[in-house]
Amino acid sequence: MSVSQNLVVMKFGGTSVGSVDGLSKLVEITKQTQKDWKNVVMVASAFAGNTNLLLKIADLAQKGNFLAVETKIDEITVRNEKILLDMVRDASKREKANLRLKPLLGELKLVCQAVSVIKEISPRVSDLIVSFGERMSVIVIETILRDAGVRAEAVEATKLIVTDDVHQNASPLLADTIEKTNRRLGALLEKGGVPVVTGFIAASRSGQLTTLGRGGSDYSAALLGVALKADEVWIWTDVNGVMTADPRLVPEAKTIPQISYQEVSELAYFGAKVLHPKTIRPVIEAGIKLKVLNTFEPDNPGTELTAGASENYNEEPIIKSVTAIRGVQLVTVEGSGMLGVPGQAARFLSAVSKTGATVPFITEASSEQSITFAVPVAYTECVVAALEDLLAEQIEARKIDQVKTTDEVVIVTVVCPNMQHRLGVAGKIFSALGDAEINVLAISHGSCEVSLSLIVGVEAMQPTVQVLHSLTAL
Repeated sequence: MSVSQNLVVMKFGGTSVGSVDGLSKLVEITKQTQKDWKNVVMVASAFAGNTNLLLKIADLAQKGNFLAVETKIDEITVRNEKILLDMVRDASKREKANLRLKPLLGELKLVCQAVSVIKEISPRVSDLIVSFGERMSVIVIETILRDAGVRAEAVEATKLIVTDDVHQNASPLLADTIEKTNRRLGALLEKGGVPVVTGFIAASRSGQLTTLGRGGSDYSAALLGVALKADEVWIWTDVNGVMTADPRLVPEAKTIPQISYQEVSELAYFGAKVLHPKTIRPVIEAGIKLKVLNTFEPDNPGTELTAGASENYNEEPIIKSVTAIRGVQLVTVEGSGMLGVPGQAARFLSAVSKTGATVPFITEASSEQSITFAVPVAYTECVVAALEDLLAEQIEARKIDQVKTTDEVVIVTVVCPNMQHRLGVAGKIFSALGDAEINVLAISHGSCEVSLSLIVGVEAMQPTVQVLHSLTAL
């Protein structure tokens, strides 16, 4: 059966469920939301730090250090017990929760023991190990909510979200997901229950556990929202929505009340700690309202995401948000032998892709005699080697002069609402940078109408972000 009336899906991230303060806020928010909404569905991440701890456990197991694995698993056990002791008044409820957690911890230990023997871990086993974070957290959260009078019920998303067989970055099969989600959660919601669903994990058609990759818990919430035809999806985190800049670089950064899918996609791609584009696309396409809210300041209105940019863009500031990516270097291939030769960029980027490096920035001289792109610092050496191997004959024949690199640089990206339709935006940006005596090493705009990226030295990162952020007030 399809549930569609007066329904909200709320996702709580790791920082929201990683402390007594956060869990207390979660209880308050849930109880208040039940007063305003007929149907409430919760999606929960692993407790803050537990996913990293599980990844460490997997690494130790792969190295054959099972004694260290046991010690780390004991840390998780103690942490779960302490949270239950701090948050649950009813001793019998605490005992029942610990009894439910015990077989999960035992299974985790057995899996790691097997890995430590063969000293090898597959993507499938890695998915299984990290899944224990969410699988344990929903049991604890269910118990906390029940102790507070909420009819919560933990549900593993392996019973709801169906994916392909790709491990660590599975793609959902929406039709199957809709059918299973409505069958499983529909009955629970009709009884007035609050499902507490594991984020991040899912299962293939054959029943093998999979994970949804980066932004997985947000993705889980989006998929459930679409499957249940929710009115709204709320992402609860530890900041007041999407910010105009990283508050660590710009203390006066403010919350953006409304931002479009394309704008937030640019921010996410260029390093901002906001929703991953794939996680929100299903919600936006389904016309479901999506909000980013702060668990610790629930009265703050946060940020609302929209399908398209505002039509009143001339009333908006020149820049909506500024973000920065560190840890990249520029690689330049130059030479007169490139002039007029088709397919050069494709050859270079094909060689780069074989190294596993991503290319977040690219620009080419209009003379066609040089092309510059950014790659992560960790990949620079192998990228240069791959290009020099590809171009060895052309370098020897002096058709290519050299493959050169810079020191570490920073990609600074500004999101500018409807940039194509506003006169003088680029001029104002570079005038501000010139007045501040900031040297720009490279620029990339392309056909995107909402952002412009530029390269500066590491030492210029903070002043560049601060100068550009000043344009968010204009």
